[in-house]
Amino acid sequence: MSNPDYTMQPSDIRGSEALGQLALDLRWSWNHSADRLWQRLDPELWELTHNPWLILQTVSQAKLQEAVSDSTVQQLLEDLLRHQREAITSPAWFQLEHPEAKLSAVAYFSMEFMLSEALPIYSGGLGHVAGDQLKAASDLGVPVIGVGLLYQQGYFRQEIDPEGRQRALYPFNDPGQLPITPVREANGEWLRIRMELPGFRMWVRAWQARVGRTKLYLLDTNDPANLPAHRGITSELYGGGPDLRLKQELVLGIGGWRLLRALELEPDVCHLNEGHAAFAILERARAWMADHKQPFEVALAATRAGNLFTTHTPVEAGFDRFAPDLMENYLQGYAEQGLGMPLQTLLGLGRQNPGDRSEPFNMAFLAVRGSGRINGVSRLHGEVSRGIFQPLFPRWPRQEVPITHVTNGVHMPSWDSAEADDIWTAACGKDRWMGSHGSLEGDLRKVSDAELWQLRAQARRTLVEYTRGRVALQLASEGAPAEEIAAAARIFDPNTLTLGFARRFAPYKRPTLLLHDSERLLRILTNPRQPVQLVVAGKAHPQDSLGQAMIQQWFQFLRRPEARSHVVFLADYDMQLTERLVQGVDLWLNTPRQPWEACGTSGMKVLVNGGLNFSELDGWWAEAYSPEVGWALGDGHEHGDDAAWDAAEADRLYSLLEQEIVPQFYACDERGIPARWVGRIRESMARLAPAFSTNRTVVQYAEEHYLPAAAAFRERSSQGGKAAVDLLAWTRELDRHWSAIRFGSLRVERQNDQFVFTVPVYLDELNPDSVRVELYADRADAPFRQPMERGDLLVGSTRGYLYSARVPASRPADEYTPRIIPYKAEAVVPLEAHQILWQR
Repeated sequence: MSNPDYTMQPSDIRGSEALGQLALDLRWSWNHSADRLWQRLDPELWELTHNPWLILQTVSQAKLQEAVSDSTVQQLLEDLLRHQREAITSPAWFQLEHPEAKLSAVAYFSMEFMLSEALPIYSGGLGHVAGDQLKAASDLGVPVIGVGLLYQQGYFRQEIDPEGRQRALYPFNDPGQLPITPVREANGEWLRIRMELPGFRMWVRAWQARVGRTKLYLLDTNDPANLPAHRGITSELYGGGPDLRLKQELVLGIGGWRLLRALELEPDVCHLNEGHAAFAILERARAWMADHKQPFEVALAATRAGNLFTTHTPVEAGFDRFAPDLMENYLQGYAEQGLGMPLQTLLGLGRQNPGDRSEPFNMAFLAVRGSGRINGVSRLHGEVSRGIFQPLFPRWPRQEVPITHVTNGVHMPSWDSAEADDIWTAACGKDRWMGSHGSLEGDLRKVSDAELWQLRAQARRTLVEYTRGRVALQLASEGAPAEEIAAAARIFDPNTLTLGFARRFAPYKRPTLLLHDSERLLRILTNPRQPVQLVVAGKAHPQDSLGQAMIQQWFQFLRRPEARSHVVFLADYDMQLTERLVQGVDLWLNTPRQPWEACGTSGMKVLVNGGLNFSELDGWWAEAYSPEVGWALGDGHEHGDDAAWDAAEADRLYSLLEQEIVPQFYACDERGIPARWVGRIRESMARLAPAFSTNRTVVQYAEEHYLPAAAAFRERSSQGGKAAVDLLAWTRELDRHWSAIRFGSLRVERQNDQFVFTVPVYLDELNPDSVRVELYADRADAPFRQPMERGDLLVGSTRGYLYSARVPASRPADEYTPRIIPYKAEAVVPLEAHQILWQR
């Protein structure tokens, strides 16, 4: 039973409090120095759950007393506590590299966080990114605070029957067994946030999880004082319909920012991990309004500078949208009383056409309009996102839509095996992921072929043993005959090339591309001289019938007697299973439709363990791939759901396996080492693991986004928000006069090897310093932009000027076009002023 006080069971045993301190710090999820301690207390429960807090809830007092009385355990406990203190208090990368930085905190909002299987509040990629970045922020000392939701059920658990039919299960997340504690006020009372829903007051409870230096705050509505319907708002992740999703996002965004205020935390930066949390933009502005006694427009101008929106969605249809009447039901009072604006003004922030009352409210559009910085999660996804959001910036070239990219990474210490950790530590030191990459690449290249191949051989053996045990458990749960369960101990061979394919089963991920020609696949798998074995895993959303049908296709293939010893499907793909797979497989497969994989991080996790990638040229692999580090599918272009293209890619997949990948794995020298394969391992580990770690990602966020955003927010908020007031006055001046400005006739002359462009510009009553007149030309890498010089006032005109520019005559003159855009040194254009006028 769980402890209703959400603390350890009472104990007078010396050392029990220290154990609780260690168990409640999720740093153990990537620092494994305490593993043997938890394993000693309850080996079976540790193997099943990897949840130290649960072990402390269930272990007997006698066993606890016995353990802490052991002098070896006492010394280990003392060492662990000392290391924990040092990890939390010692200066880290951020403090050493930016000692004068003015960054109070970054509030990182996300619908899900994947930190450990002990805290199952995640679904997949989005949660993985959030969890790994929170861990890296702790390692690097970047002051990040996580804000999310505590789900009573989380995402579903998967069972699959012998026919391949998926069954979704929703076990209850008992807070007393999770490594979290209630957030309490100074008087010991549980901190609860008040929110208003139509006709009712609702209380939102606050929890906290410690993640090394950082904290993750979680909100939940399962308060006995709430109506039953409200208690279920945080029931499950990505469940229910639009009404439930809207209420969850209101709790996350509005409730989350109110929680930070209640804790007297004043983050300079609000980082939105996807648009689910975009209501935090409104609540942050409302709080600023109250502090500075300014209207909403000024508050948004001030706070926008400190907001960062990271979009993960590769298609416009993927954004959350809510019907106008649903928004009216839940937000009319908030708009009018909290923000001092009509509801339609608020709804306009989430519409492409603010005046269209029938258009649904798009959370991503709110995030764009309320943020001073926007990024995609890979270079290719940045390009795709500029296309998706281009309608918000009419007449602006796609290249200039204000979206950059920060490619995701993975938290390498969370995904490496013990053996891989030993190799990296010997070559690069134990603090290799704690700051600058330094000499990682060169140091890792010094590892011998024999050491790398021994790493892979041990990893494969470990995965084979794990797979056999997991398959036996699956068969037993299905009621399979004893002889079939016993046969599971003989499946797979630790000396055979092992492939992994594990991800969400959705049509765009093409999880059945390998089955396109099942006979050919079977010949590859069962080649007697060069056999191959394959581990498949993945969930389909409970409402995705196509994804579930794809799982059934795999099970139909698995029923073939020839396939049974070469392919397994492991049910209930979760974080623990992911760890086993990425540590053990030789080759990771990924076959999404380009460009639907915004980034994809599953293949990054194999890098640190010496696994190789064979993937579509999409997401991160489009940046990472070269022939020395793995294999690629595709031509880097979009082909939609063209069946002929799928067939061609399937053929290419089989051909590469048959002609290059499998033979290279088995081409061993006299020592039994496949030199070319190991060469790829070395290059992949040395070159890609540092580049695609969250170490690099969080450093990039800190230096390119957090620090500049914090400085911009402080500037706009200083002197009562004077800079924000000035910015608003500038945008209003643009709105009043833009329709009246115009170009005169363009004149182009060639003078030697230059073109001279001159054009009259009439600005009506607009201050000429409020705009910039430029000469523009398209270019493949980046557009050509050259400011034109303003001459004297034209005779007889009202703010009419002759603008001129000289450019090299290296391209035709008609490729250049003058244009007028808003200009203010402190403004982010076109995010904060999207007007543009072309001369033609």
